[in-house]
Amino acid sequence: MVLRHAETEWSRDGRHTGRTDIPLTPDGEEAARRAAPKLAAYSPALMLVSPLQRARRTAELAGLHAAEVEPDLLAWDYGDYEGRTTQGIKDDLGDPAWSVWTTLDGLGKTVADVSARAATS
Repeated sequence: MVLRHAETEWSRDGRHTGRTDIPLTPDGEEAARRAAPKLAAYSPALMLVSPLQRARRTAELAGLHAAEVEPDLLAWDYGDYEGRTTQGIKDDLGDPAWSVWTTLDGLGKTVADVSARAATS
């Protein structure tokens, strides 16, 4: 099972959120608390969490207190696109077809980098 971090200001606003360590919004904290009763039915042998505060706080509020911090779960490095919306990037580049999945110029990591990290973890 995978539990994504709850809402942050940037995720709410559609901004690419990678390595910037921003907190959950109050709504995000409440959503994480609401997940706790649903997750209480599970007894995973291993729980891992990203070192970023948004992930650690989500796990804590959702009752996943035994989650171990795993550095390899650190979010994608969006490089120059960190904190920006897809539409804003498309507008600035003049490229309506731009996608983080296909046009990698300006990113701190490529899809291959992320894939290699996932394959070794």
